[in-house]
Amino acid sequence: MSTPSAVPRTAPIAIAPKPPRFPPSRQGSINLDSYRDVRSGFNSPDSDSPLTGRSPLPCEACQLRRIKCVMSDDDEDACVSCQINGTGCSLLDSPQHRKRKLNGVNVQDGRSKRSSPGRSDNKIRSHRQPSLSSTVASSSFIEDMAEFGGPTALKRTLGLQQDRYSQYIGPTTDFEPSLINLSPFDPHDESLLARGTLRKVSDQDTFLLLPDYNTPGYEHQLEDADDIERIVAPHGRQLIDLYFRIVHPAFPILQKTVFYEKYERSYREFSPPLLAAIYILAINWWDHSDALTAFPKPDVRKLEHLVRTTLADAMYRPKLSTVQAGLLLSQRPEGDQWAPTAQLVAIAQELGLHLDCSGWKIPPWEKGLRKRLAWALYMQDKWGALVHGRPSHIFAANWAVQPLVPNDFPDVEWDEDDEEEKMEIERGRTLFMQMVQLSQILSEILETFYTLQAMQTVASAGPQGTHLVLSLAKPIQLKLKDWYSALPTAVRMDSSYQSPSHVPLNRLSSIGYLHLAYYATEITLHRRIIRSLEASAAASGTTPSTVDPYLQHICRNAAKARLISSMDFVNRLTPCHLRAFWYFASKTNFALIGTFGSLLWATSPGREEAEWYRRRLGEYRWTLSVSSRPGEGKGLTEFAMGMLDISTGLLKKLPEKPSLSRTGSVADVESFGRQGPFSMSGAAGMGSLSGMESYSGAPSADISGMQSPRSPESDSSDDAVYGNFPTTSGMPDIAE
Repeated sequence: MSTPSAVPRTAPIAIAPKPPRFPPSRQGSINLDSYRDVRSGFNSPDSDSPLTGRSPLPCEACQLRRIKCVMSDDDEDACVSCQINGTGCSLLDSPQHRKRKLNGVNVQDGRSKRSSPGRSDNKIRSHRQPSLSSTVASSSFIEDMAEFGGPTALKRTLGLQQDRYSQYIGPTTDFEPSLINLSPFDPHDESLLARGTLRKVSDQDTFLLLPDYNTPGYEHQLEDADDIERIVAPHGRQLIDLYFRIVHPAFPILQKTVFYEKYERSYREFSPPLLAAIYILAINWWDHSDALTAFPKPDVRKLEHLVRTTLADAMYRPKLSTVQAGLLLSQRPEGDQWAPTAQLVAIAQELGLHLDCSGWKIPPWEKGLRKRLAWALYMQDKWGALVHGRPSHIFAANWAVQPLVPNDFPDVEWDEDDEEEKMEIERGRTLFMQMVQLSQILSEILETFYTLQAMQTVASAGPQGTHLVLSLAKPIQLKLKDWYSALPTAVRMDSSYQSPSHVPLNRLSSIGYLHLAYYATEITLHRRIIRSLEASAAASGTTPSTVDPYLQHICRNAAKARLISSMDFVNRLTPCHLRAFWYFASKTNFALIGTFGSLLWATSPGREEAEWYRRRLGEYRWTLSVSSRPGEGKGLTEFAMGMLDISTGLLKKLPEKPSLSRTGSVADVESFGRQGPFSMSGAAGMGSLSGMESYSGAPSADISGMQSPRSPESDSSDDAVYGNFPTTSGMPDIAE
């Protein structure tokens, strides 16, 4: 907050464009026709525009309160503020003002030459006594006013202001919190300063509100929206329907009801990058719509060019719609880049998304939206850190967002008569909340094992590195076990959760991305354990086969069980799963299964075990190739196949491994008084984990002669093998 007062902190240029004479438009909230008409409030009853005319001068009550005076669209001449406060309005005695023009636009009809085609002429609904605490489902009028820039008493949103954007004032900026508290705040918790307007949302949290009009690209917003809509015309509405049918249930970061209401009025009411991002995602399911499949697809490259430029402009005046656009763009097949994630985190911190907004003086629906966006960004950061191998930007010490609860989602987002839609939205909300919880466990794994400091600590432990890793892994593994066992029935792969008889059985289901993320999380944990075995062996100056054979046997068998389960999961995916929406990290998560198998192949102590992994990876590649048929997750599995080919190609340069007999195997653990050794069976010499069930509680995974790996989806082979390591040879007991 140390920049000159005339320049917003985020603006990189010193000279801003000259402000227009009329109140500027708020990005993503109102179109050109609307903000020209805002000077006259709502339309007169004989007008067919969403807005009506008002006196050039405010009423006496609004002048005294220093707030904007906006007329109601009913038959009374009193302004909205006076109606709400129950006071007399001086405009009641004022003569009717002649209709006039602003910049060539007739205020009576509110139309301009750039009126969008198909613009709805429906008036904004009004109520006599609107409640400021209404939710999105029950008070559309209040939301419209909050996003319209009406009287300050109604304009209570923070992240979706019409003509202003917000910047969180942190505790170390040049704004001293003690001095802020001395500032005179009006009844609407705002205080006008030379630098901007302070907005106090709680006793501890204050924002600086700055105008949009002096930010780069502001004057091009409506042109950009027109260009975007022109590319998809006349299929914009069908693409919106596709998005909310396929993507939104599994990734609920928008307000569906409000979105449709605004879209019916005009697409110009939306932030251009958000509109383009929705269209780009929806086009991926173009062939899934009977109404679209007969037409050629819009030019996605033009949309991507527009979305890049418009999003860059929007970052100078960040709003919640900016974060929404960035998150949606990251979900497209080629959108999982790391640098944009850092930008999104920075923008979210500007908007205060990392804070606890539970007690803020903002509408309840905005609190829920902020929490959903915050956790969606958290997921983006953590999974981005995993798939790109980069340090995370979000840390627990600076994260105060409360856990999601059902009330954080809109009350109604479905047709009451559409049982299928209701079921899918409810399942999607459960899916989203479970993914957030899993991401928190992933974050703990990354912080415990994959930070530079954590890796150095294990390296410094030398031969005891594996023991240290296992002791740290125990509580995390138990959390994973508890998370999986507590999965709600609606999002289980083996669920008996059935739809009503009239619902088609071939509906798309996005629950696959949640289960794939679970296996990727397990693999990320076991990957570190396998690496520690090799590092401990190198530190002790011995070969891997002579380092605590029983410990190695247990760890490798547990890792093998995870690999079998994950491959089995991929093998059981159906077109209904593969054609659905997949989270952005999914294509890398598919690849991580192959990478994990390659690691186990490379670290196999003997030729027979290495050969088993070679065969299993061959089968996995075949499964991926089958799943890559057009329309069935092609982008996901093709990337995984490419990475698998690279890793297996590198393995061909490994020196030939020795052949291990039954008695000479590294898994000869009979001397420890435990189960039998790692046995070799079958013509090809492939092994079977004959003793697995006796020490882990998991069923035996007999894999000799298998054509495709199979393992129970939810049995203890997925959540107890590793968790029940016994205590022996000084190894810490990491599960009970």
